[in-house]
Amino acid sequence: MTQIIRRPRSDAGFFFPKYMRSFFDDLSRDFDGSQTPSGYVPRVDISEDSANIYVHAELPGMSKDDVKVTIAEGILTLRGEKKHEEKKEDKNYFRIERRYGEFVRQFTLPDNVKEDSVRANFTNGVLEITIPKSEPEKPKEREVPINVNIN
Repeated sequence: MTQIIRRPRSDAGFFFPKYMRSFFDDLSRDFDGSQTPSGYVPRVDISEDSANIYVHAELPGMSKDDVKVTIAEGILTLRGEKKHEEKKEDKNYFRIERRYGEFVRQFTLPDNVKEDSVRANFTNGVLEITIPKSEPEKPKEREVPINVNIN
């Protein structure tokens, strides 16, 4: 009889084929493709209708006091910090996937917005920003006189 020795693995890679492991690795990468264990980047959805532009940012575990929203020179900036509350209770962590830290997200706004009328609401960990659009300026038309040259 042949004896087979199996060594248990602590990683999920033992259970998933190689192509599945690469799929899960891709999910853990940042927007720039780096795979860093720290650094929080909130997910943002941007949409619009005929009257407004809407920005929804997911900020779970944060309060409105942890976030600052500013507009300067046509750039909307979301700035804040997701704080890590470390409680040591003699735990050995096998995997830490939640991210913490400071973040800054900036978005260039179009010219046709009313920067003075922007509103922001924070409800259940979601920051909702409403940016009203302004009426587009109608092009000014003026008549150009035509000179007649007689030779």
